[in-house]
Amino acid sequence: MSKTLSHKDNLQVLYEDNHIIVVNKRPGDIVQGDKTGDKPLSEVVKEYIAEKYNKTGNVYLGVVHRLDRPTSGIVLFARTSKALPRLNKLFAAKEAQKKYWAIVKQVPPKQNDELTHWLKRNPKQNKSYAHNKEVEGSKKAKLAYTLLKQLTNYYLLEIDLFTGRHHQIRSQLSAIGSVIKGDLKYGADRSNKDGSIHLHARVLQFIHPVKKTEITITAPPPDDPIWNDCI
Repeated sequence: MSKTLSHKDNLQVLYEDNHIIVVNKRPGDIVQGDKTGDKPLSEVVKEYIAEKYNKTGNVYLGVVHRLDRPTSGIVLFARTSKALPRLNKLFAAKEAQKKYWAIVKQVPPKQNDELTHWLKRNPKQNKSYAHNKEVEGSKKAKLAYTLLKQLTNYYLLEIDLFTGRHHQIRSQLSAIGSVIKGDLKYGADRSNKDGSIHLHARVLQFIHPVKKTEITITAPPPDDPIWNDCI
């Protein structure tokens, strides 16, 4: 899923001020640098800020949270060293509300439900396994889903995330038989051509770290026929 990012034509900024910037991550982008050596989204955002505000030298940008590489949607960055620890504290205290959209092949057992599992991560496989009971080394994971729409061959779910575990939504939906479209790692029968999965960070609601006002960000999903059917 290696891609060459260019801030000029590919960066979609959803919100920005002196303290924070929120962008809509494309599937395939990595938020921070990793062993692949691919250019991360954080560097693209730094370039955007440097160019827009004519900044010379190093641009400050704090990574608050991440999204899996094949996932799209909202990513929030801190633009100041004052904002970063406040946002980190807010996220650690689970005070930021996150809603995701997921396209699944199999309709879930109920129209809406809360799911609780214990997830155990396998670092070698870069995969999390969902258990119905606590097992050694597992962490409790909780989410709620609602069936929003029936599409021609798929179903659109909206997910409220209550904990932030590794591959949580992917693992928990797979555990109830509703595998996300394109997610081979968690049981999809085929991949998406671009290596993405149909999981999108749709809404982020939080209190601004400096202004103390409530911010609600909504990100449009990627432009493809299935996502377009959801709007």
